[in-house]
Amino acid sequence: MGSAAVLLAGAPTAGVPAFAVAITLVAAVLHAVWNAVAHGISDRLVGFALIGVAYTVIAGAGAFVLGLPPAAAWPAIVASAGLHAVYTLLLWTSYELGDFSQVYPVARGSAPLIVVAIETALGRDLPALQLLGIGVISLGLISLALDGGRPSRASLPALGAALATGVAIAGYTVVDATAVASTPVAVYAVWMFLLQGPLMPAIALARRGRALSAQVRPVALAGLGGGVVSLVAYGLVLVAQTSGATAAIAALRESSIVIGALIGSLFLGERFGRSRVIAAAVVAVGIVLVDL
Repeated sequence: MGSAAVLLAGAPTAGVPAFAVAITLVAAVLHAVWNAVAHGISDRLVGFALIGVAYTVIAGAGAFVLGLPPAAAWPAIVASAGLHAVYTLLLWTSYELGDFSQVYPVARGSAPLIVVAIETALGRDLPALQLLGIGVISLGLISLALDGGRPSRASLPALGAALATGVAIAGYTVVDATAVASTPVAVYAVWMFLLQGPLMPAIALARRGRALSAQVRPVALAGLGGGVVSLVAYGLVLVAQTSGATAAIAALRESSIVIGALIGSLFLGERFGRSRVIAAAVVAVGIVLVDL
């Protein structure tokens, strides 16, 4: 059996295949680059809407070329698209309630731990070193949320929304990993992105009306380009998930948070203090453990 089948059968795997580690880290870099570009789009609703437009156009073209997925894949495609839509709405809400630098690490850092809990509940055994590596990576990521000090009571609603976002991320991660074990990745991806793509453009149009076009124009290139990069990045993650190492891949791809912090320090003039250096080192140790 392949490694995906072994994991789904509940047997432990010995480390993560090198190809899966490599393309997941490439995806993490792409995700970090997009977030650095998106940092300049202060209107989050417009940013999310442009991402949705890119998803819809590219995935629509892909669906036209590739055709319909197997009938058995539709439940997973619909479930994943729904969870991605919930994730987008929760992340948008989190940004409305709190600061990006605090909300994003909590959302992304909690997701791998929740994936482990789901995998364990489904009876899938994970190697001890992978479990340790996943825990170390998540610890490093979540510590970034404490970079500005202890969260205040006023920040609790934002952190609650961020944790809910992490649950949604974990949900679609497990659904996608299970689906791509038996469905061609490209077909699965284009239909999943096509179903979720129109949501945020529709919400933006409903809320902004005719004013939306003027608000979109100055940031259209960055927003659409970011949507393309985001789509490619998650497509690579789906390919990596065919290895069967669902929880480990979920943790590895969230290293994008640290990569993003490095980009911000090198190119955007943002602070990269001692606590972020320590967090980056912790994440690096976790990546090594996952790959052993």
